[in-house]
Amino acid sequence: MSNALIRLQDISVMFARQNVLDNITISVEPGQIVSLIGPNGAGKTTLVRTVLGLIKPDNGNVWRKQKLRIGYMPQKLHIDPTLPLSVLRFLCLMPGVDRISTQAALKEVGAEQVINSPVQNISDGEMQRIFLARALLRKPELLVLDEPMQGIDVAGQAALYSLITKLRDRYECGVLMVSHDLHLVMKTTDMVVCLNHHVCCSGHPKQVSGDQAFIELFGKNAQTLAIYHHHHDHDHDLHGTIIDDPTTL
Repeated sequence: MSNALIRLQDISVMFARQNVLDNITISVEPGQIVSLIGPNGAGKTTLVRTVLGLIKPDNGNVWRKQKLRIGYMPQKLHIDPTLPLSVLRFLCLMPGVDRISTQAALKEVGAEQVINSPVQNISDGEMQRIFLARALLRKPELLVLDEPMQGIDVAGQAALYSLITKLRDRYECGVLMVSHDLHLVMKTTDMVVCLNHHVCCSGHPKQVSGDQAFIELFGKNAQTLAIYHHHHDHDHDLHGTIIDDPTTL
């Protein structure tokens, strides 16, 4: 099974007799970022739920490394605005998590200053980093990120993508990420899987950008995104402001 953390082989999932996923094969290895892209309704969330073990496929096989630790970062989480819940209490709802480990995880993602803030007062960018800290508290071998940039401005997206790459490098974990942000996905990922109920195409971003299936889904202008590289000598804080010291991210 090579060096894979997880491998889905010929997976099919049906809802109401309709194929949501059809004959999907995908794997993630340690240190690899795999990005799922595709139109709305393409089956990306269903594939993520299959990876997490929340959906049992109708056909095919799911293989996971023994005792694989998965950290999951959801798109969003509804929290009752009347519920008195601080960031610390929210993260400590996980078994075995205390203030010390919470502080360390928040510092890792550049959000330690919000530890005592009510979750209802947290910005979208800060909330995504809190979700990421929550995933890290599981000491994951595989990070599964479902549209982690939702609701964040472009500068904040770039900062969060940079952080995810740094965490991948630091922990040598695999990353499976769902995203619509082609302009950032194409320069931060190792493998792109273009999904529209089946795998339309997959491979390195530059390779995928020339595939006819990719062009048909996203248009000819999307081809340039796979070879675009943005080099900069600065980073951004949670709100997108330029900072001189990237270690404060």
